[in-house]
Amino acid sequence: MSSETAREPDPQAAIYCRDVGKAYRLYHRPEDRLRELLSFGRRPRHRLHWAVRGVSLEIRRGEAVAVIGRNGAGKSTLLQMICGTLTATRGEVRTHGRIAPLLALGAGFNPEFTGRENVTLNATVLGLSPGELRDRLPSILD
Repeated sequence: MSSETAREPDPQAAIYCRDVGKAYRLYHRPEDRLRELLSFGRRPRHRLHWAVRGVSLEIRRGEAVAVIGRNGAGKSTLLQMICGTLTATRGEVRTHGRIAPLLALGAGFNPEFTGRENVTLNATVLGLSPGELRDRLPSILD
């Protein structure tokens, strides 16, 4: 952890992550998991693999952010921790409001639909009313 003084997140922050990390236990053989369990942890038989380590960020309400990186860089793991489907091994994740990440490229898009039809479908899934969609459609299409 850095020597910086920890500070409170901005009250306008929709997403706040401080020194977030996710580690997985990797076992050489499947039976090593049982052997470790039977030793009550006295004889570790795993190695840690850090999928994400030391991520700190603050995203304010209304901001759009892209997470980019090579395959295996931890992008999906980070998004899963932010939306709450995974628990961080270390650090702190705070969210305020509804977080709706797309965890897979093309998730929620039907290739047989037009772009406008896909927007309508996804807006409905995300809970937008027809009026909200009508108001936002021009900026989405842009």
